[in-house]
Amino acid sequence: VQLVESGGGLVQPGGSLRLSCAASGFTFSSYYMSWVRQAPGKGLEWVSSILSDGSNTYYADSVKGRFTISRDNAKNTVYLQMNSLKSEDTALYYCATGGPYYGVGANALDAWGQGTLVTVSS
Repeated sequence: VQLVESGGGLVQPGGSLRLSCAASGFTFSSYYMSWVRQAPGKGLEWVSSILSDGSNTYYADSVKGRFTISRDNAKNTVYLQMNSLKSEDTALYYCATGGPYYGVGANALDAWGQGTLVTVSS
């Protein structure tokens, strides 16, 4: 399993970014995918998940209404569109999967990317 995130960077408060995660080494279209973040000096926070066929999506309350998760199974890629960014969204964002059966939270995930850094600052 290989997961490679991209798209992070520096953005002003209120701005937008789209993260991408390219997957390989497993049957991507059969696995649910998640985004998890870790702010400086803090623990892991589950952000969002999407089922294998994209039929259901789930969000943490802290990002609901601002972030949108999506996937393109033809491209083996999952995305996180982040709008109305706040300083508290600053974190290292990880793409991860826990396999074909959905599990709640970061503890259910067993394959992780290396992360992409998002910094929200003026």
